[in-house]
Amino acid sequence: MKKTLNVKDVKVIKTARVSDGWEAEAEVYEESSFIKSLGLPTRVQDRNIYAVKLADNLEIQSYDRREKAGITE
Repeated sequence: MKKTLNVKDVKVIKTARVSDGWEAEAEVYEESSFIKSLGLPTRVQDRNIYAVKLADNLEIQSYDRREKAGITE
């Protein structure tokens, strides 16, 4: 997931066993898409939460950004 999203770190903050594998939530800090769209250099990062579906072998099947949790510098 780090490679796909091009981020330094992904922190798993919640996991649950479901009938067809696992569901998890991951916290990811990404460059601010708003500031980036303005073409400005920045160190501001958005904290985003992703819902992740995993197979029984823990391979990622899908992920989806759930919320923007805040801005950090």
